[in-house]
Order: sequence, then C-alpha cells, then structure tokens
Amino acid sequence: MKRAQIAILIITLILIIDQAVKLYVKSNFLYGESVHILGWTWAQIRFAENEGIAFGLNWGGITGKYILSIFRIILVAFLIRLLYKLIQRRESKGFIAAFSLIIAGAIGNILDSIYFGLIFSKSEYNQIASFLPEEGGYAPILQGKVVDMFYFPMIQSKYPDWFPFKAGEYFEFFNAIFNVADASIFVGVTCLLIFYRKKLFKPSEQVQPVD
Repeated sequence: MKRAQIAILIITLILIIDQAVKLYVKSNFLYGESVHILGWTWAQIRFAENEGIAFGLNWGGITGKYILSIFRIILVAFLIRLLYKLIQRRESKGFIAAFSLIIAGAIGNILDSIYFGLIFSKSEYNQIASFLPEEGGYAPILQGKVVDMFYFPMIQSKYPDWFPFKAGEYFEFFNAIFNVADASIFVGVTCLLIFYRKKLFKPSEQVQPVD
C-alpha cells in the first residue's frame, strides 16, 4: 500500500469511528451518565463534554473559543501540508501512519466544535440532547463542545494517613475522560517518541526511507 493511501485510510477510519461514537453518546446518554464496559467498574463509558483546550479547561469565554478553534484549524492545515511533504520525501510508512493518527485526532475534535452545537440541543443531567431541534442548536459554529466518553478509573482508593500531603483524601488513577480522537493523538505522539525520536530531535541527520 502506498504512503498516501495509508495516510488517507488511517485518517478516514479514525474520523468515522470517532464521530460515530460521539454522535451515539450525545444522542443516547444523559450528561454525566455512565455504563460499565463488560461489567468492569474500572472501565466505563461516561458522557462528558470538554469546554476548551483539554481536561475541561476553558479560556477567554466565547471569544477565546473562536480564537482556539481558528488556531486549531490553522494548525491542522499546517500538519496536513507537512504530511504531504513527508509523503513526497518517502518517509517510512510507520512515520506516516503515526503522523496521520495525530492529524485524524486533531480533525475529530475540531469537527465537534464546528457542527455539534448546530445540530444538537444542550445535554442535561435529566434530558438527552435532541437532534436537529426546532429551536436550533445549543451553540453557533465553532462554539460546540467536544464530546468525551472513555473513563478508566483503574485505581480508586485513599491516600494513607501518613502521606505528607492529602492524607486520607480520595484519589483515582486514571481519572481523565477522553474520546477516540484524543486516543488517536496519544498513540500517534507515543509512536513518534518511541520509534522515531532520532528523526524528530535530530532533523539534520539523513535517514533512509524504510518500506
């Protein structure tokens, strides 16, 4: 399979899966609702929405969200152009694949902010969002929220009483809620750092393409 075909296939598949899962969760879950995966308490689907950059952060209100969304679009355009150059240079297929995962994840989260606010009503703790409501969506273009759903609190316990800080307080590991796009970015970046760190941090070196 050619490098361009690999990139297109990865980006297309990730976007289809990411958007399908988000649309399903948004259409069928109350805000904050969760279900266990295969009965495991440490593996859950929990509906949450991300207001801003990551981890629920928000910055600058409506204006900040517009700036953030536009910046993301510009960044993705830059990454796509860089991917095109990598393909032309016949970089290794693994490198192309990892880079494609990052681009797919970035596009997936951008799509939420572009159109989710236009096609859905607001999700509530006691009411599932409506698709294409008569009164219009909950937010204008570029103001939609990113839908998150994967939650894996693998360790739930308390800090011991002798701990130097937060003694006796409850803690969870891993308590982040993420989506397919986030996972795609994480896997792509991890692969680049593990398998292609020399290429990333020593760009002056000539690396032979690998099929």
